[in-house]
Amino acid sequence: MLNVDLATRLRQEGHDVQRAADVGQARADDELILEHARLERRILVTLDQHFGDWVILPLSHHCGVIRVKVHPATTHRIEELLLPFLKRYVQETLRNHLVILSRNGERWVNTSKE
Repeated sequence: MLNVDLATRLRQEGHDVQRAADVGQARADDELILEHARLERRILVTLDQHFGDWVILPLSHHCGVIRVKVHPATTHRIEELLLPFLKRYVQETLRNHLVILSRNGERWVNTSKE
């Protein structure tokens, strides 16, 4: 969902980025993309509001989901929110959490069933 320019910028900051399009999942449904992120032990970054809706896509065990909520969703606006956030937290902190990241702050939701 995130464009090449943003992926490049994140890589320049030292992040190991893999876009869904890079692994043949450009048109995959959310469940498949989430499963790939689980298998690869990756944090999933999305603009998709369905990642906060457990009726549509239940979340349980994962390395973290960051839903960036910004309008318009330009590379620059996403970068302004995402880069500082990623600098503040280590990957383990995000495990089994959905973080809704917006200009108004961060909303953390523990998604584990335990």
